[in-house]
Amino acid sequence: MKKQYAFLSLTLLLNLFLAQLVQAQKTQTPTLLLRVDDIGMNHAVNMGVKQLAETGVPFSASVMFACPWYQEAVEILKKHPQVAVGVHLTLNAEWKNYRWGPVAGRTAVPSIVDSLGYFLPSIEAFLKSDYKLADVEKELTAQIERALNSGLKISYVDPHMGMALATPELRALTERLAKKYNLGISNYFGETYKSMWPVAVETKAKEFMDFANALKPGSLNVVELHVAQSAPEMDVLVDMNSNLMNTDDGKPKASQHRQTELNMLVSPEFLKLVDKKFKLITYADLVKTRGLSSMKSPVPQYERK
Repeated sequence: MKKQYAFLSLTLLLNLFLAQLVQAQKTQTPTLLLRVDDIGMNHAVNMGVKQLAETGVPFSASVMFACPWYQEAVEILKKHPQVAVGVHLTLNAEWKNYRWGPVAGRTAVPSIVDSLGYFLPSIEAFLKSDYKLADVEKELTAQIERALNSGLKISYVDPHMGMALATPELRALTERLAKKYNLGISNYFGETYKSMWPVAVETKAKEFMDFANALKPGSLNVVELHVAQSAPEMDVLVDMNSNLMNTDDGKPKASQHRQTELNMLVSPEFLKLVDKKFKLITYADLVKTRGLSSMKSPVPQYERK
């Protein structure tokens, strides 16, 4: 009888604990991390990130320190400490008639540039080239050190177009550099990842709002975004890799995509959800609370051989 009573008591206590655990999970506010990419690409992009930063919301800004307008981006971001800054590791230049090259200099890293000294336009072109890992390491090191010397607090790295993580060797190199400079890596903290880049401009805002309204309690979510204010310099840019960013007859649509993403981020509809539906965090927050030792590659080990 005593054993049966003890078993029933233990069962009740276990059920009570499980119920409390489920309730805690239900009431735990989801966290949302906005990662805004390509900062420093041009003035229109910088004005977009400035407009977003002036709302006061925390987000993570991935800066392309190889691009001509990065210095303006630095000036803007220094005025908005709620924004965590990362290095958008850049090995490609994808826009027709608007190209950039290595921070280290074309002669220092000859295997990762074209005949004019610019980065190659696509992942495919890069992987088919006779690139040398030593040149990649030299260039990515130069970008990280330029960032660190800018006066900004740098929290993380992530790859432009995925290039710096595109092969096991490149991934290992990126991980080694992040460890060397004590930086986080985007998508290495167990985030649920969503990109707004491939979403049609006509449905982009609705899909984003639907996602923000449906975040699961206790979840950690990152959304990849690209913002810009529509302007002549942005309106004429043709993406050499993506049909989505151009009309069927070749006219550019990237400006529309980026203005749409900016509009949805600064909209009252989105801003009123902050701290009600979710809590906004940054990669600086993740590095501080979880630590760099908690990072884990999202790629299975067997794929990294």
